[in-house]
Amino acid sequence: MNVHRNLRYSALALAALCLSAASVAAQERAEDWVERCHANHRGSRGAVHCELREVTLRPRAAPLAVNAQPNGGISVVGWNRDEILVRAKLQAHAEDESAARDLASRIEIETRETIRAGGPSSRNGQNWSVSYEVFVPHQSDLSLRSENGGIQISAVRGRIELSTLNGGISLRDVEGDVRGETTNGGLNVTLAGDRWRGEGLDLRTTNGGISLIVPEGYSARLVTGTVNGTMQVDFPVTVQGRFDKRIEAELGSGGTPIRVITTNGRVNIRRGR
Repeated sequence: MNVHRNLRYSALALAALCLSAASVAAQERAEDWVERCHANHRGSRGAVHCELREVTLRPRAAPLAVNAQPNGGISVVGWNRDEILVRAKLQAHAEDESAARDLASRIEIETRETIRAGGPSSRNGQNWSVSYEVFVPHQSDLSLRSENGGIQISAVRGRIELSTLNGGISLRDVEGDVRGETTNGGLNVTLAGDRWRGEGLDLRTTNGGISLIVPEGYSARLVTGTVNGTMQVDFPVTVQGRFDKRIEAELGSGGTPIRVITTNGRVNIRRGR
């Protein structure tokens, strides 16, 4: 199968190897997304063509690299399958529907090494963007990049690097060696289990708040703080340093470092339900 050709010309088609109920359910959600995308742009100036392309890939020895630059977000979800499902969500804007469809037809999605999009330069009121929703085995290494878009990861363990310029970072039930940064965007982290399994977490933002949810009985070494902002912790901790701006604390029996830092933003730490 020519994956590159399939990605370019398939709009809302079932992936050639949809082998599971999970893949079928994902396809149904894809159709819902296209409908919502068009609904969200009704009444806006010009026209938008929304299209979703899917492909199933084999797991890779190297980290799975996704580059959504310049204008796209990334969502990665861990699942119980030994395959990768990539869903590229295209939005093409032009003066009328015909021009928008033509613009979308010239957008190509590359999957050979880094998953990325290429297409015409923005001009004369025409522009496009591609966001990605990717399903991966729970144990996966990732390298995720965006410029104007957020990054979300859930239920994945591995060596993970992520960065964006204008967009938030959201992690839920993620473990391993995880490092990430954004310039303009918040950090939202929901920890799971009783401790961090792996080398640790290091997330940083320049302009954005922090929301950290910690389960009852969780053990870790917590490092968090802000330069220009307030801090709120809704459970007792024994801290080192200035509580009003920085916390270094052993949670439970201590352990792996969890670092979540901002320069300009509020820090809110609370117990999970």
